Amino acid sequence: MSDIYSILQSSYATASFSPSSNTPYVNVDPASYQGTWSGTYSNNQKFSIQVSNVDGFRAQVKYQSGATVSYQNVLIKDSSFRIGDTKFTLAQQGQAQIRTAVTSPVDGSVSLVTAMATQNG
Repeated sequence: MSDIYSILQSSYATASFSPSSNTPYVNVDPASYQGTWSGTYSNNQKFSIQVSNVDGFRAQVKYQSGATVSYQNVLIKDSSFRIGDTKFTLAQQGQAQIRTAVTSPVDGSVSLVTAMATQNG
């Protein structure tokens, strides 16, 4: 048993826990993010994302798709943020790429659905 703990301990000590981005958080232009974003995923499911109270690099977000509704305070970094299983990435003014991991209730498999969202105001 001690061999297992020794292996785990050495693996933990050498594991890298660095963030995926070394860029600092910087203030964003609120108008580029704030408002309601909507679109349709590649599986024809509609969604909307409401971004409000953008202050510096922080914002409040509501995500809705079908019966799923999520509210979250987010941090914007590298033109993107995450809310639940969804990642929002600003592509250009008024357009964003949306990627969501969807878990099948039947077999538990996970698939990625993507869409472009348009800022409606």
